Amino acid sequence: MVGIMDAQSNPRILELLQKSLTVTIHDTKWIPGTAKFVALGEYARNTGCMQVFELRGNELQKSQEIEKPSRFKCGTFGASSLSEKQLATGSFQGQLQMWDLEHTKEPVFTAKAHASIINQIDGTGGQVKGYGPPEMASCGLDGCVRVWDVRQQDQPVASFEPLKGSQVRDCWCVAFGNSFNDEERCVLAGYDNGDVKMFDLRMNKLRWEANVKNGVCGVQFDRQDINMNKFVVTCLESQFHVYDARTHHPQEGFASLSETTAKGASLWKPVHLPQNREVFMITAGDGSAHLYKYKYPEQRKVKDGNGKAKGVIGTVELLAEQSLSSQPVTSFDWSGDKEGLFCCGALDQTVRVGIATKLSSI
Repeated sequence: MVGIMDAQSNPRILELLQKSLTVTIHDTKWIPGTAKFVALGEYARNTGCMQVFELRGNELQKSQEIEKPSRFKCGTFGASSLSEKQLATGSFQGQLQMWDLEHTKEPVFTAKAHASIINQIDGTGGQVKGYGPPEMASCGLDGCVRVWDVRQQDQPVASFEPLKGSQVRDCWCVAFGNSFNDEERCVLAGYDNGDVKMFDLRMNKLRWEANVKNGVCGVQFDRQDINMNKFVVTCLESQFHVYDARTHHPQEGFASLSETTAKGASLWKPVHLPQNREVFMITAGDGSAHLYKYKYPEQRKVKDGNGKAKGVIGTVELLAEQSLSSQPVTSFDWSGDKEGLFCCGALDQTVRVGIATKLSSI
């Protein structure tokens, strides 16, 4: 069930700055510890475009532009230390690479990760807090989910592939989680047929799966570096799901809720606020952004008739919604340094910087 906050106390989603471009942008990521973000995409001549934008007063200025042979689809800083700020990228040609933004002539890491397009990547283990080795997860049109150690370029440390002879489903999204010590780590993956799968990297096996009946555009745990708490799954046809991941019932799985937003619009990756894991933003195919807060139930688990624990799902509250573009907003990233500050990219060839207000008081 979705609640709606009182209008006067409601946070608002405000656009601060925008910049029109002549390139198509597929992903935007804040550079940690800076007032800069990277926009990744492609030129009309089918080459890769990497642009760095900086907030300077009331202006959004382009401070760097790099062209590479392969078109960029996605990126993450998650596998890099705060001091190095190395950007990992996935390309339309299946290349997984890491770049030192001060020296971009050659990548510091490169691997042929997938047969063709890499739809999404995620990184973990590189930041100050967190556990385990620095790793990247990638997924692609070939239906494979692969995990890469940044110190080892020749082959993945884990690979989850379609069964031989089975129909290959396009894997659209991946996300790390459950990395609460140096041994435990999981990867969530979403597929075009509605499958959501959780892979256990310590055991190197499928841990849980479900089908949400719509293509899965995005998945994310509320935090990577804690014992898995909850995660959000966004889909085609304006649908999203929230799962309580603390309690797994042997028959019923994780407790969950399902909601819908703007009619008929695809919902892109959910992005949790770094300063408050209960708050998350979802951007949509109609150019809108939707800010939600999760509320826990009075008790998070109960016992069934056989004495087995099963989870109890809470509710989500719509805090704010705003139209940002006439075209799909396909990328979104919160600033880790300034609460509520965000950057995003849309298919109208425009990057935007905005802020969600009153987040500290909710």
